[in-house]
Amino acid sequence: MSTKLIIGADTGIANAMTRALHARGDSVVAATLKGGADLIGEGIEVIPDVDVTSDEAVATLAKKLTEQDVTVSWLVHVAGVMFLDSLETFDFDDARRQFEINTLGPLRVIRGLQNNLADDAKVGILTSRVGSIGDNTSGGDYAYRISKAGANMVARNLSIDLGKRGIAVQALHPGTVNTHLLDVMDPSVKEQAAAVLVTPESAAAGLIDVLDNLTLETAGQFQRTNGEVLPW
Repeated sequence: MSTKLIIGADTGIANAMTRALHARGDSVVAATLKGGADLIGEGIEVIPDVDVTSDEAVATLAKKLTEQDVTVSWLVHVAGVMFLDSLETFDFDDARRQFEINTLGPLRVIRGLQNNLADDAKVGILTSRVGSIGDNTSGGDYAYRISKAGANMVARNLSIDLGKRGIAVQALHPGTVNTHLLDVMDPSVKEQAAAVLVTPESAAAGLIDVLDNLTLETAGQFQRTNGEVLPW
């Protein structure tokens, strides 16, 4: 059975992607950290307790997929965290946590599930435009930027290595999405950004469109939901 697997589907973009794919008739599995009762209520298969910082949790996920004879046609890694900082407030423990989840998380999951991937699978890793070195003109947010720049390199490396199997891997920027991740923003800053905020549903639709059209020839890049290729 060919299935689309969404990592981090508890809330936000991943939750919206899962619902949208299910609604259009795709076979989809939601990997969540906690419950996923809302998705189960809609008839969507949920595999809980998927902690992307845990080798054991990833191995358990791989085993469950193998036991269910699931071949993964899409693997979309959305799970992530964000803590904002400045040069003065940078916290090394926060930075390590963001690096563990945002950078090593997708690498751990994709490496652990590589044998579950179809040979023509598509892999999407959600990063962020703030991880672009070429696009950085404002500074700040050290830990988050570093973790996402690292995730971009993970995506680029995987596109080369997994591309040998015919698997297309892309780093994806969903836009500035109005999810709980933005709770760390100063309310006045968030209010100023309101004009550019998009809903999780809108971001999910754009990401699905990008992945629908992704090929080996267009893979290995950093792409936003409108199709634009961003600088590394």
